[in-house]
Parts: sequence; structure tokens; C-alpha cells
Amino acid sequence: MKCFVTAFGCVALLPTLACAFQPLVTDDTGTQGAGGNQVEAAYNRTVDKAPGERSVTHEVPLVFTRGITDALDLFVGIAHQRFVPDAPATTERGWGNTAFGAKWRFYENEARKLSFALKPEVQIPVSRAKEARGLGTARASYGAGLLMTQEVGFGAVHANAAVERVNYADDALNAGERRTLYRLSVAPVWDVAEGWKLALDAGLITNPDPTARARLGYVELGAIYAPTEDLDIALGIIRNFRDGSATTTQATIGLTWRFR
Repeated sequence: MKCFVTAFGCVALLPTLACAFQPLVTDDTGTQGAGGNQVEAAYNRTVDKAPGERSVTHEVPLVFTRGITDALDLFVGIAHQRFVPDAPATTERGWGNTAFGAKWRFYENEARKLSFALKPEVQIPVSRAKEARGLGTARASYGAGLLMTQEVGFGAVHANAAVERVNYADDALNAGERRTLYRLSVAPVWDVAEGWKLALDAGLITNPDPTARARLGYVELGAIYAPTEDLDIALGIIRNFRDGSATTTQATIGLTWRFR
């Protein structure tokens, strides 16, 4: 599977760029509330291996979210990337597509502790030169996700159904990949101690490589520590499966700060 950065989770091996519920790929329905702000930063190290090939991708995604109403957030995000392929290929680095989007919690049942949200997103094109270097797409890409959160006795369960359309300016790139990408995922999160959460995130995603199996899976183990009410520190390890002889493994560490 090709490693790329685009927007429904801060991971290079999956569709999208804007951070979800760090460190998870699966997002929750939570919003910041009217006048609330959130800054998310992360570092992701992704290792892609195939027979005779190995590459490492380093990313630093940054996302700012503003609460417009109690149920509506707007966000903007961008990521700096560095691709280190096997020699003699050239290392590439630079900023990728800027993403703009919203999260709207359109349904909430407090008695059942169940909520649903929509998360649309648009990614602004980079230059053709950056696209040729693998740092983004030179045409606008877009996507949307349907999010669910169900609070339960041990914590919460989050589920997503997401789709993204990736558009290149280079017709050869358009012809060389699956560009409509889907994700179905679920993530139970356990409240294990004061300030501590543990999570398991698993899902099926579209493989952009048209020569490989169309659907592959991923699984993530994550931990979240909240030293204060407005600060989270997150760690996660993600691994793909059902991708033939290719493997993708990612380690992620993230920081989330909320303020007014």
C-alpha cells in the first residue's frame, strides 16, 4: 500500500489529514462548544516495506479547531512531511495540502448516550511541482465522514463510515491509483484510571494501489493521558494487514490542547 497524507485521521497510511480523536484513526462526535478552541499537534513515523523496498515517512500534522456553536466546529489543518526512500532515491520534504472542514453533531440523545455527526472536508491544491515530488495533490480533493459515539459502562465506542476523493493534476497519477477511498472503522475506548484511557481501533480501508487487493485492514493500540482537563497526551501504534507482502507500521505521538 502506498503511504500518503490526506484527512480523517492523523495517519499516513489512511485517508485524510485533519486529526481525529488522537491518537485514533476513528473520530468521535465531540465538539469544542461555542467559543471553544483546540490545537492538535502530532509526530508520525511510518515505515513501508515491500519485497526489496523500504521507505520511512516523517510527518508533523497541525490542526486548529474553533467551536462555532455547541454542536458545530470548523477546523483547518496542514502537515509537514519528509519521505526517506531507499537509496539512491531522493529524500523529499515540505508542506502538503491545507485542509478545511467542519464537524456537525446533528443528533444527540442524552438518555441513550448516543450521538451522530457529519464531518465534510476539502483539501486545497498544492503546486504541480509539489505534486510531482509526492507532497500532495495539485487539484482539490474532498471527503466526508459519518461519525457515531455511544457511551457505555466502560467508556465509549466510536464508529465511522468515511469516503474521500483524491484528485491529481497529473493524469498518469490519476490513472495509477484508486482515487475513491473508503473507510469503515470502530474504536472502543476504556476509562482505565483517573486521567487514563486505552483504546483499540480497527477498520477496513481502500488500498490505493490498483494492482493489489482492493480492501485491506488496520489495527491500532492507543493510550491517552490527560494530566489536566484541557490537555491530552496520546500514543499509538498502527499496523496494516491483508496487504499481501507489503507492510505498513506507524508510531504516533500527539498533543491536544483546549482553551477559550
